[in-house]
Formats: sequence, C-alpha cells, structure tokens
Amino acid sequence: MNLIKTSILTAISTIIKVVTGFIINKLLAIYVGPSGLAIIGQFQNFIGIAKTISTGGIDQGVIKYTAEYKDIDRKTKLLSSSIFITIGSSLFVGLLLIVFSSYLSNRILNSFLYGHVFILFGFTIILFSLNALMVSILNGHQEIRKYTLVNISGSIVSLIFTSSLLYFYNLEGALYALVLNQSILLFITLKFVIKSDWFNIKLFTLGVNKQDVIQLAKYSFMTLVTAISVPFVQLFVRDYIGNHIGWNEAGYWQGINYISMMYLLIITTSLSVYYLPRLSEISNKKELKKEIISGYKIIMPIVIILALAIYFFRELVVTIAFSPKFMPMLELFKWQLVGDVIKIAAWLLGYLMLAKAMTKTFVITEIIFGASFALLSVIFLNHFGLIGVTYAFALNYAIYLIVIFTIFKGIFK
Repeated sequence: MNLIKTSILTAISTIIKVVTGFIINKLLAIYVGPSGLAIIGQFQNFIGIAKTISTGGIDQGVIKYTAEYKDIDRKTKLLSSSIFITIGSSLFVGLLLIVFSSYLSNRILNSFLYGHVFILFGFTIILFSLNALMVSILNGHQEIRKYTLVNISGSIVSLIFTSSLLYFYNLEGALYALVLNQSILLFITLKFVIKSDWFNIKLFTLGVNKQDVIQLAKYSFMTLVTAISVPFVQLFVRDYIGNHIGWNEAGYWQGINYISMMYLLIITTSLSVYYLPRLSEISNKKELKKEIISGYKIIMPIVIILALAIYFFRELVVTIAFSPKFMPMLELFKWQLVGDVIKIAAWLLGYLMLAKAMTKTFVITEIIFGASFALLSVIFLNHFGLIGVTYAFALNYAIYLIVIFTIFKGIFK
C-alpha cells in the first residue's frame, strides 16, 4: 500500500477524529474556559508520559519488527515478548499512580482534589497500555483497514464519554474521560485483533524472549526519551506561562497547540502508519532516497496549503473551535503555523532515525532540542510575552531541520 492510498484511508478516520475532537473541544471551551483547558492539557501530557512508560516504550519497535519479520514463529515470539513487557510495565506504573495519587494531583493539576482520578488511572492503565500495543501490532502488519476502524471507534467512544462526563461533572468529568476512553477501547480493538491471521493464543504463553527484549530495548530507550522529553517540556512551558503570565494565557497556548495537532493529524497519522513500516523495510539507498523525495512532494504542499488556510481564516477558526474568550490567541497563529510547516519537513527525515534504530543520534537530538525549546520559550516569553513561545517553537524546529538534514545529507547524493 503506497503513501497516497494510506493517506486516503487515514484521512477518513482523521476527518471523523477532527469532527469529534471539534465537538469535544467546543464543549471544553464552553464548560471549563481557557484556564480549565490548560489543566486538561497538563493532564493529557502526563497521560502521554505514563502510557509510554507503561508499555515499556516498545510501540515503535513493535511496529518496525512486526513489519520486518517474515517468519511466523519469529514474529510470534516477538509479539509474545511485547505483551509480557507491557503487562509487567503497566502493573508497575499503575502501582506508582495509586501510591502517589495525591502528590501527582497537586503537582500536575495544582490541586489535591483530583487524587481519585489518578487512582482510577492506576487501576485501568493496563487496559490503556494493551490497547496501545494492539494498535501498534495492527500498524506493523499494515492492516490499515482495521487500524482505521479502531481509530474511528476511538473517536466515537471519546466523544460519548467526554461529552457525557463533562456535562454531568464539568472539569472533573473531562479528566475521568481522558482516563477511561482508551481503556474501554481495548475491548473494541480486540474484536478486530482476534480475527487477524497472525493472532494466536500462544502469544500469551510463550513468555519473554531474550533476543526480542534486546531488540525492543533500542526502541524502548528512544521512545521513553521522547515520551519523557516532549510532554515534560510542554508541562514545563505551560506551567511557566501559568505561573508567570496567567493560566488563561496558558489556555490560549493550549488552544493553538490543539489547532496545530488537529489540522496536522492527517499528515502525522500517515507518517506513522505508512512511513515507519515502509522506511524500516527499505535497505537500498536509492529506493530510500526515492521514498523520501516522494514524501516531500506529496506532504509538504498539503501542509503549506492547510497552514495558509488556517492563518487566513484564524478568527473563524477560533470562533468555531472555541469561544469569544479565546480571541486573544489570534496573535499566536503566524509563527505557530510557520513552525508547523518546518516541523513536518524535519519529521520526514527524522523518521529515518526510528526506522533505522539510530538510538544514540535520536536520543541526543531529542534531549538537546527539547531542552532548547524550553530555554528559548522562557527567554522569549520574558522578552515578548505569550507570543514569544511561538517564536521559540518556529526557531527551534528550523535549527532541528538543519541538523537533521546535515545528518542525512549523504542519502541525497
């Protein structure tokens, strides 16, 4: 399946996700306002960190080796190892969430009132993690139709639970929904997984294979670095904005990040679903160059057109997606959208580090550019106010693109 076909299929689920996401976001804007949206953003970042650690950080490795291994027995051992790693990791993380629930509530959400949300997360994170793993296995097998249906189901479940719990319990209900959505989705995902040719009860009986652990550990390290650095930096920046400028302003920044995430979903999903498995299986340098150039020709014009459309209709976007309370975020659009375009240009090359298991290079760049974004954000926020964080975002990705191109320039010779 090529990039265009994959993009069409993922576009279907992405459109549904954007529509349901818009409804959810609109409800959040009405019920909890900018400051509440900032708290939602804090919790989402924390969930991202917890989920990745609870899967052992092996998701990307599972995608790569599932796509790469052709021998059925070899693949079965890999999947068995991944299941046991995920179960063990999620039980450990779940215990920590329960024990430190009060501390986490105060540290992440600035209140002791939400400790029970973290306790619930601790009990259900194993379901959350197994769902993420099963989706990665579907991705690795390039079962795009099932992958698409799972994502559509997730969007619908998220809409039902978030809107219902938000209506009855306000901000607390939205936090509950973030915890429960993916856990409930596991049972839907299993319906598709069980019908797959590769599914076998032996997956739950073979235990952990040492060779697989070593192979997956490379990706575990890379994924864990990303899972900790990216959300942690966002937590730090949002917290800094909230404490030094105001939590409404932190909500505006959360809002512009939401817009970026939603309109780029079709791009980032296609890269994840098609690019990583595809780049992983290519060993010929000439073919690799062709695939990357093809990606730039198809993806970059789409990103640029989308960014321009969002910019010229930014007032309408804020009105429809949020509420009049969010109009101060209009100044954030220009450099945020410039940064989005540069980010995708960098990611098209950056995926090679994951595909080729370039652990050392990946870890170093993730840490350096995560730290540089945090530093630039603080400096520019102090000098320019809230708009400074978008300056930092665009500049940081511009430097990252230059570095990534330098690393891989040999491919284009």
